[in-house]
Amino acid sequence: MLMRHAIGSVLRRLRTERGATLRELSESSRISIPYLSEIERGRKEASSEILAALCRVLDVTERELLAQVVMEFAEAEVVSLVRDGADARPADAPTVLLAA
Repeated sequence: MLMRHAIGSVLRRLRTERGATLRELSESSRISIPYLSEIERGRKEASSEILAALCRVLDVTERELLAQVVMEFAEAEVVSLVRDGADARPADAPTVLLAA
């Protein structure tokens, strides 16, 4: 999974949880609808300035956003392990522990 995919997925989830449309988020953040759509679909990488604007509008800190992105990666890893079987993970792969 690429970082832009995880960020896009988290941003879309935050937006929909708040009941906001792309148009509403676009107007509030002053980011075009097509660009927001591309970010949410993981086709474009958002700059730190754009992420900060989106966090402000979505009422989430950058830290909270990044924590959710980390969780998105962890969930993708679990799905991959389940899909490919537990033996798919190399024996020397590091174990990542996430602190809340």
